[in-house]
Amino acid sequence: MPSNASSRLVIVESPAKAKTISGYLGPGYVVEASFGHVRDLPRNADEVPAGYKDRPWARLGVDVDNGFAALYIVSADRRKQITKLKSLVKEVDEVFLATDEDREGEAIAWHLVETLKPKVPVRRMVFHEITRPAIQAAIANPREIDRDLVDAQEARRILDRLYGYEVSPVLWKKVRTGLSAGRVQSVATRIVVERERQRMAFRTAEYWDIAATLAVQGKVEGARTFGATLIALDGDRIATGKDFEPTTGQVRPGAGVVHLDADGARGLAARLDGRPFTVTRVEEKPYRRKPYAPFITSTLQQEAARKMRLSSQDTMRIAQKLYENGYITYMRTDSVNLSETALAAARRQIAELYGDGSVPPQPRRYTGKVKNAQEAHEAIRPAGDNFRTPGEVAKELPPEQFRLYELIWRRTIASQMTDAVGSSVSVRIRAVSTSGEEADFGATGKTITDPGFLRAYVESSDDEDAEAEDQERRLPILVKDQPLTAEELAAAGHHTQPPSRYTEASLVKQMEELGIGRPSTYASIMATIQERGYVSKRGQALVPSFLAFAVVGLLERHYPRLVDYNFTAAMENELDEIAAGDGAAVDFLTSFYFGAPTGDDHSIARSGGLKKMVTENLGDIDARSVNSIPLFRDDDGRDVVVRVGRYGPYLQRALPDASDSADNGDDRVSIPEGLAPDELTPEKVNELFLGGGGERKLGEHPETGEPVVLKSGRFGPYVSTGDRNASLLRSQSPESVTLEEALKLLTLPRVVGVDPEGAEILAAAGRYGPYVKRGDDYRSLDSEDKIFTVTLEEALALLAAPKTRQRRAAAEPLREMGTDPLTEKPLVIKSGRFGPYVTDGETNASLRRDQTPEELTIEQASEMLADRRARGPAKPRKKAAAKKAAPAEGEAPAKKTAAKKTAAKKTAAKKTAAKKATAAKKTTAAKKAAPKKATARKATGSAE
Repeated sequence: MPSNASSRLVIVESPAKAKTISGYLGPGYVVEASFGHVRDLPRNADEVPAGYKDRPWARLGVDVDNGFAALYIVSADRRKQITKLKSLVKEVDEVFLATDEDREGEAIAWHLVETLKPKVPVRRMVFHEITRPAIQAAIANPREIDRDLVDAQEARRILDRLYGYEVSPVLWKKVRTGLSAGRVQSVATRIVVERERQRMAFRTAEYWDIAATLAVQGKVEGARTFGATLIALDGDRIATGKDFEPTTGQVRPGAGVVHLDADGARGLAARLDGRPFTVTRVEEKPYRRKPYAPFITSTLQQEAARKMRLSSQDTMRIAQKLYENGYITYMRTDSVNLSETALAAARRQIAELYGDGSVPPQPRRYTGKVKNAQEAHEAIRPAGDNFRTPGEVAKELPPEQFRLYELIWRRTIASQMTDAVGSSVSVRIRAVSTSGEEADFGATGKTITDPGFLRAYVESSDDEDAEAEDQERRLPILVKDQPLTAEELAAAGHHTQPPSRYTEASLVKQMEELGIGRPSTYASIMATIQERGYVSKRGQALVPSFLAFAVVGLLERHYPRLVDYNFTAAMENELDEIAAGDGAAVDFLTSFYFGAPTGDDHSIARSGGLKKMVTENLGDIDARSVNSIPLFRDDDGRDVVVRVGRYGPYLQRALPDASDSADNGDDRVSIPEGLAPDELTPEKVNELFLGGGGERKLGEHPETGEPVVLKSGRFGPYVSTGDRNASLLRSQSPESVTLEEALKLLTLPRVVGVDPEGAEILAAAGRYGPYVKRGDDYRSLDSEDKIFTVTLEEALALLAAPKTRQRRAAAEPLREMGTDPLTEKPLVIKSGRFGPYVTDGETNASLRRDQTPEELTIEQASEMLADRRARGPAKPRKKAAAKKAAPAEGEAPAKKTAAKKTAAKKTAAKKTAAKKATAAKKTTAAKKAAPKKATARKATGSAE
């Protein structure tokens, strides 16, 4: 504990940051972590203080009728740390708040003051890199807390809470319980869904041209042959992919192009075979390419995805470590500026590594394309006044950190190097066919005479087939009227391609161009839309789910402003204005939530505000309509539609206006998991209905003469005849099931016999496998075959044996992580029934799909467990009703649904019947409550 009169307390967010900074300060300083945010809005009803529970706005945590005053509470998992900080504050003479320099960091600093209530002077110190000079300069030049930045962050937090808590319940009522909506999350999902719609509407087109291998006559230096492509015929341009309508596959009206098919291209190639070719035009132009700007948050995420295959979240996780350990500057920024010291450091290093000729006469200064860029004052670059080369840090950093550091270093250095220069050549060649057709061919070349910045860095493209910028295409030296010989003429066919799906990199780029989201939110939005089940990854591509189609469709149809790109961008701009001191948070929130008399285009006031929108329009939303995704009308005149049902999506085809009945042509089949929306082509739909679990007649029942049919239901495939149905066993597949097997299934449950007391014993298959039962007494069978072969004696023996539950020996942990920095308990990762999870012996938290036991950090594990503890202990399964889990940020609180009760069977004695009925009700309620807990856990809200 500090004891001298000049002791100072420095508070940062993370222990790693604290460790690095403490090494740069003298003995008169104590550096301690807050572990991120210390206060937030209540996450559930249990967190609302008793004195506020009866307030009408308690569920929101925001008093919307009194200036949107927020009800902040100290997070349960931060109380111990707050107690420690309060104790330290009492023993020092000065407090320095060294949280991050963006809005979020400013808000954390303000919350710390509000919570700790220090009686000593409080200073705000800011820095954009954790190096000794930067920390010492920040200590020497403190400032006051910027209340404008705090107001902007608070407005954003309240805005997201109102959006999530008011819009999410609409989805719960009309689509599925537990869904979430978010101000940016929903718009990002819409972008992905719109791209998939384009792919679904896309119709491919075929077009052909001719690829020629041409040769220079006589002896030449260098390459003698080169490739050229047919570009015009009799003066009319040859059709290429851009000339076709994507939704029809037809040539665009008025395109004025020649559309060659296979026969046309092959015939023309044959008519050009052996004919003379002549150069008609040669154009040479200087080639110059300027370097790319230094990284900002979005471009770093894009390039890390392209070059390292990292998700946005992983990129930011690795960058956070590099920043906290003093290797790079602050990684959440939308500024492309470099400080004077950074410019000098880069120019010195370029001269040392690449020579003076690679240093331009003046430093390069870049202008960002991001509107209102102000989250930080400098781009992402290596830290310090003298950049460490990748070779100097290679032994200090783990592989993934080293690769990201090298990427940042190369981009920074390249941004201050000379242009890449060279020349580009365009050549036009003509030949006349035996039929007199004038065929024009084109070829291009590029030669780089000075690679300049390309020596250090070449940017990747989202198009993996795109040519790298440092790649040359050399042509022979050609002049006008020069004769050439065609060594090969090959007709080449092509197909138009649908627009590519978004990747995390291209989605971040699109959001940035639309002005949606900010550097601090891109990674969390990418993670959120995947965790919510709206988007999944196929390789690097983002594929929307049918659930996303339903949610986006509802919002577009009934709340279009909430997912309008311009409106969402306008809200970001208004938050920027608040941060700059040019706007008032209360006015902004009032306009958004209640509406305003003017109702301009930058608010939803014209709709009466959010509150009015979600209450007045609710009755207009037809749940069946929003959960239906029309595909096409098949050859038999039936409408094929995807329905988003309670148990997953399924296909339905029926005659127009037919009711939901098999008698009216209604046919249904489940959609296999992993099938993308754009893959539901007519051919694929027919395959699913005919051979993929749809209705199929197996034969006729030998006793009744009724058809025995294989069908697909919401619980899987089953066989049916008359009024009898039976699910397939786990060992059976719909493709191979026979009439004989179906008839056996339809006999279930099978009467095995009667015990000495006259009770009937049955054999059947259930959710957990095959079993025998007598009344309410069950015993499992060891194989499905036993259902049909078990004898009365065997069944009686099983029922006579006591029920046992075999316990597995405890498995070795997957990984021992060390001590939790928050609770000081040992953390281990174990393998559980539902996948790997981290535990401290008392609290468990499952790893997400994008997390692996090997890569999970101690900080992430600590945060996951803290979040789980804050939600409270899981309720026992045998309780009559399960309480919903705490909703996440921006999410509506879970709607309580009473567990349905099932009456027990009556027995002969009325008193005994009453007792049994009561017991049965309790048991049934407990069983029904358990699935609700699982649903509630999935209920999450907006990441922003």
